[in-house]
Amino acid sequence: MSKENKEKKIQKKLLKHRVYSKIDKVPGGRAGEEITQGCIVLEGGALLGLYTAGVLDGLMLMGINMQTTIGVSAGAMFGMGYVSGQIGREAKFNLSNRFNQRYIGAGAEFYDHSFFSLPYLFDDSHYDEPFDAERFYKPERRFLAVATDCNTGQPAFFEKGKCKNIFEGIRASATIPVLSAMVEIDGGKYLDGCCSLNIPYQWALDEGFDKIIVVRTKERTYRQRVFTQAEKQMVRRRYHAFPELAETFAWSAERFNEECDELDRLEAEGRIFVIAPSRVITHHRAETDVEKIGTLYRLGLHDARHAGKKIRKYLGI
Repeated sequence: MSKENKEKKIQKKLLKHRVYSKIDKVPGGRAGEEITQGCIVLEGGALLGLYTAGVLDGLMLMGINMQTTIGVSAGAMFGMGYVSGQIGREAKFNLSNRFNQRYIGAGAEFYDHSFFSLPYLFDDSHYDEPFDAERFYKPERRFLAVATDCNTGQPAFFEKGKCKNIFEGIRASATIPVLSAMVEIDGGKYLDGCCSLNIPYQWALDEGFDKIIVVRTKERTYRQRVFTQAEKQMVRRRYHAFPELAETFAWSAERFNEECDELDRLEAEGRIFVIAPSRVITHHRAETDVEKIGTLYRLGLHDARHAGKKIRKYLGI
């Protein structure tokens, strides 16, 4: 092997274990016990969810611990640490493991038939700080993960304390379509909640909450590119055995854009408080630059702190 090839091999090996350079600056500690009435809604977005992690850590540092948390996909994953009150735990794991193939990528595909290995994520042995299950399961705070029922194509809401295994619900919620195998729960099959519902603010409205915070992972003006007719046909062929899912997924971008338009209207009316990135996000959902992912986290912290006074005024605290 030539010297150049040896060097490339070494660099490749180092890259696999690269950790965010400012990970020591990620805050830690425990959130206070006081509960803030209302509901927080967490959008998905894969690794863009590091922005959400920053916002949630910022809220905990300000003593804002919403009584109900509902998340879709990455929103459900990062919402776990918010309900367990563990500041920085989820961010540190993801900023340390972006190049861990057992968690993301080929290794995850091999072991768990998914781009992200949720069983690996849920394994406490991979964390410096154990998950505070006792606090997470306290009945004073609600937590829901939104997945998509593959048979009906409709959203499925898994709530801790009401479903058999909330972690299976979170796993289903974050199971990326096409790239991942469906998750089977009690005989049903489920995929990513984003197939049928991206931002579940309507659930919060229907539940009667008058204080609702929505955390976005893209700037307010962002709208998705809709599938072409050829792409919609590809989706229908891929999920031909689940026609309701195929149709729901094929039209998911149009539905997302309608949700965003409605969210803008509700925000303008003061019915919902939105926290969204304060600058245009160019990162990919599977971003490979760990420094850029770390910057997303820092932006979430900044935006939450910057909006602190407005959030308190909206919540009446």
